[in-house]
Amino acid sequence: MSDVIVQVSDLHKSFGHLEVLKGIDMEVRRGEVVCVIGPSGSGKSTLLRCVNVLEAPNSGTVVVNGFELTDPDVDIDKARRAIGMVFQGFNLFGHLSVLDNLTVAQRKVLKRDKAEAERIALDNLTRVGLAEKAGSMPAQLSGGQQQRVAIARALSMDPAVMLFDEPTSALDPELVGDVLAVMRTLADEGMTMLVVTHEMQFAREVADTVLFMDGGVVVEQGPPNQVIGDPREERTQTFLARVLNPVHVNE
Repeated sequence: MSDVIVQVSDLHKSFGHLEVLKGIDMEVRRGEVVCVIGPSGSGKSTLLRCVNVLEAPNSGTVVVNGFELTDPDVDIDKARRAIGMVFQGFNLFGHLSVLDNLTVAQRKVLKRDKAEAERIALDNLTRVGLAEKAGSMPAQLSGGQQQRVAIARALSMDPAVMLFDEPTSALDPELVGDVLAVMRTLADEGMTMLVVTHEMQFAREVADTVLFMDGGVVVEQGPPNQVIGDPREERTQTFLARVLNPVHVNE
């Protein structure tokens, strides 16, 4: 079995006349955490959405866990079962309890029986520190708790890779730490993760590889101590200077 879980080759994506991705090459190996950083509008989220073909690339290939998702003949539903996705918004079913949010896809897609689905759901709620909220409705939870439920829901599908699209950007600052702590634990457990994030400290501490994107291309990539700690490209240096030293904003 290949050690490469995600392989993106010469990926292009346009919206009308706007070319958002301009030939992206990247890979994520088994057990690796890859963080994608860069300014708004650089194509980070579009890249993530192309990895599970929520957005259809114009050209290039995306292979995840042995399935070429860009092949028109691929069984896309089967291929997507290997991919867990956590969005900026929580996307929980408001009319279902937390437990039911975690079991509905298990039962419908993976054909697990109710008892097995609930056992797996409770195990994953325990992993994110929310076992006591199984009977709660999403509206009764804080934003941070809802995002942790969304992570547990994705984990309940036994994904080969977890995709995170700025999972803390919609949260109040005091709730960010709980979500990042769960992600740190997943990384420590060996979960393969592709994370679009503006949390530089998280990327520095947890990532194996950091990609800096700007203008639809990967400007620089490498270990975090190089890309964040000692960037070689001037564009990376400028971005990080603004993000890590947000002073003189009124000048």
